[in-house]
Amino acid sequence: MNKTVNMNLGGFFFHIDEDAYQKLNRYFEAIRSSLSSEGRDEIMNDIESRVSELFSEKLVNSKQVLSLKDVDDVIAIMGQPEDYKIEDGPTTAQSNYTYSSKSKKLYRDKDKSIIGGVCTGLSHYFGIDTVWIRILFIVSPFVTAGTSLLIYIILWAVTPEAVTTSEKLEMMGEPITVSNIEKKVKEELDALSERFKGADYSKMSENVKNGAQRVGNSLGDVIISIMKVFSKFIGAIMIFIGSVTIIGLLISLITLGSTSNLSMPWLDYFNTFNYTNTSMWLIAFMFFLAIGIPFFLLILLGLKILVPHLKSIGNIAKYTLLALWILSVGVLITLGVRQASEVAFENKVVTKEMINLKPNDTLEVKFKNNDYFTKHNYHNVDFEFVQDSLGRDVIYSNDINFEVLPTDEKQAYIQIEKESNGKSFSEAKQRASNIEYKFKVEGNKIIFDNYFLTEVKNKFRGQEVMIYLYLPKGTYFKPHESVEDFDSSDNDFFNLHYSSDKYTYKVEDSKVKCLNCPVDENEWDDVEDNKSHTVIIDENGVKIKRDTVISNSKEIKELKINEDGIIIKTK
Repeated sequence: MNKTVNMNLGGFFFHIDEDAYQKLNRYFEAIRSSLSSEGRDEIMNDIESRVSELFSEKLVNSKQVLSLKDVDDVIAIMGQPEDYKIEDGPTTAQSNYTYSSKSKKLYRDKDKSIIGGVCTGLSHYFGIDTVWIRILFIVSPFVTAGTSLLIYIILWAVTPEAVTTSEKLEMMGEPITVSNIEKKVKEELDALSERFKGADYSKMSENVKNGAQRVGNSLGDVIISIMKVFSKFIGAIMIFIGSVTIIGLLISLITLGSTSNLSMPWLDYFNTFNYTNTSMWLIAFMFFLAIGIPFFLLILLGLKILVPHLKSIGNIAKYTLLALWILSVGVLITLGVRQASEVAFENKVVTKEMINLKPNDTLEVKFKNNDYFTKHNYHNVDFEFVQDSLGRDVIYSNDINFEVLPTDEKQAYIQIEKESNGKSFSEAKQRASNIEYKFKVEGNKIIFDNYFLTEVKNKFRGQEVMIYLYLPKGTYFKPHESVEDFDSSDNDFFNLHYSSDKYTYKVEDSKVKCLNCPVDENEWDDVEDNKSHTVIIDENGVKIKRDTVISNSKEIKELKINEDGIIIKTK
């Protein structure tokens, strides 16, 4: 029975057969002699660590001693030194040994990390570009209410960092052989030497000697690190905002494209406000370019902040995007100018009708709705598509204003002004004349429609109807409660009291007075006080009527009765 030897390999203790130990030593010496001096120790440490892992896998159940067969199996996996040769040039190493394929293991890659190396490690594991993994973790917290951020922190805590060369090879899914270990170490050494190529060693030496300066540099590094993290956050926000905007624009464009040929209610509204008759597809596409291109560039800027070495999209793409953006903005400005010119002028059509009132008649004013269009009498629809009783598609609106005004004429009259906009005075007047509005006078009653109509082909051009009721002095009138929603009279002349529609008003010189309104509603000094205040002392004494003092049938203008009933001297 052969002797056993205690061996420390890669930080682990093993019991190994003496023959196996000697063969393993010869194997390590052969590898060491085949390596160049550069990075030799690090390569050997990684190889020993890997061999230690393979031996640990073989010590299962009650087996405690490594045999010669175990060493042969490990050598078969790792490869013989004479089976490969890695040159400094680009030639690929060829080996004639076999090895077992090994799946990838999840590690954190700190060498290419921004924060914790989680995203880079996941990109190696799933074979996805790191940028997309980072974008996913940046955008997803807004969608998952922060759950993905918690997942990132958990992965950061539980996923080991790839420190050794063997772990880095496992992370990349490459077989852990002597050739791969040496190749990986050489790559890292080459990268490290590139970093120090242009270094100012005299300055580095000076910094090492100057302790205070090193502290200052450390503080500066902390500040720079904080600024870098902040800039990465800003870059992430840029990517999120740009992505959401472009996705929204794409969804809108696709929706418009799929519904533009269908009979959708909102298309009628669009066509009515589309004064230039430009294709909706063209307008939508121009908006997509004008808004989408800047936000696409915002995404690229955010990616550049997150990944400084990100490749540029190239000058051809940049100039193409710039040309498309200028074209789209130019088209939209042109359409905007044309749209504004279509409503640049305003004109109206005026009709006048006299009202024959008998003396002492009270004029009643009322607004009436059409049950075919609406069941209420409110002033709340500026624009709506409806069909009239004849089956015509028309524009319905109750944008009507009513105003009471004084007149020097002896007879009351109504003046209807139908207004509209257009690209010229003549067109605006023509559109105004196309407004259909009705009212009727029945004895002492005026009944106004609370709406007007116009054909859809006239489009919406700010059409409205103004009703002016001109009343001479001494006219009595009673407005119905329906007048309240449409009244726009100047309160200095006519103040409509909303508390009741039973009130009667009388037109006086400069104001309309309410004859039976409550006195506490006299804020505009338009309530007639009908209380009688007559006091007779005797036949030859003083007679007081309301607020006037009369003596011997003559008014004493110097004396008045105040609100408290006290006679006061005014002159």
